[in-house]
Amino acid sequence: MARIVRCGLVQCHNPINDETVPVKDIQEAMLEAHRPFIKAAGEQGVQILCLQEIFNGPYFCPGQDRRWYDAAEACPGPTSEIIASLCKPYGMAVVVPIYEREMAGVYYNTAAVYDADGTYLGKYRKNHIPQTSGFWEKYFFMPGNLGYPVFQTKYGKIGVYICYDRHFPEGARLLGLHGAEIVFNPSATVAGLSEYLWKIEQPAHAVANGYYMGCINRVGKEGPWNIGEFYGQSYFVDPRGQFLKVASRDQSELIVSDLDLDVIEEVRRTWQFYRDRRPDSYGDMVKQLP
Repeated sequence: MARIVRCGLVQCHNPINDETVPVKDIQEAMLEAHRPFIKAAGEQGVQILCLQEIFNGPYFCPGQDRRWYDAAEACPGPTSEIIASLCKPYGMAVVVPIYEREMAGVYYNTAAVYDADGTYLGKYRKNHIPQTSGFWEKYFFMPGNLGYPVFQTKYGKIGVYICYDRHFPEGARLLGLHGAEIVFNPSATVAGLSEYLWKIEQPAHAVANGYYMGCINRVGKEGPWNIGEFYGQSYFVDPRGQFLKVASRDQSELIVSDLDLDVIEEVRRTWQFYRDRRPDSYGDMVKQLP
């Protein structure tokens, strides 16, 4: 019997673009904006759902305003638990990307993972942190320190790779080596900078590692930064690099796709990348540049 897993991705506009509004009010508005999509996912039989990067706020990293430190919270914590509780009645596992506060002054770009029964399985902390014009992430986030974990949900083994991580094939391979069948990549990326890479890199990861990917991007423009248009186009891609479902460029929406996990075995029996690896020859990859 085929192992079919129905998965969903949510891309969502930020409903409040006003820097005078308190951080907590913006977070509450974003949470409320996601509720109908979570409900729709449950009603459509989605078994694993993933939300966008720092789902309950704007992408605030184009600036360096310390007030956004107030957006950080424990993980697991109040927001991730609310999302898990919304998903639990539907038997829906969920990936919840939030801004995590580990302790005073120590913050991470994190995704909490919950199983279908609401059990907290663990979290992934974004490992690769950009620091360039419009993306001052080192001001807000510590580099991740939890490696590349894979989480056994009721429906399959999943991994998480967040936004800028997608430019690095090393972590994508490690997720495969750790047994991931589906890798989710919640992102916030704008037109002009990396749009031409959006539908190249992640299908390449899926092919090179023989797994599915679910890739989420934001939509719209966010003030007061206005660094450009978040161009949506969230999608699912299979282990052959084929697009299964692609979202619109500019609409808040849920996309749903049925992923046949048996295809992973089929593909890997043809393309034996794991068998033919040569880790004994890769030593230079883990050395810093001189």
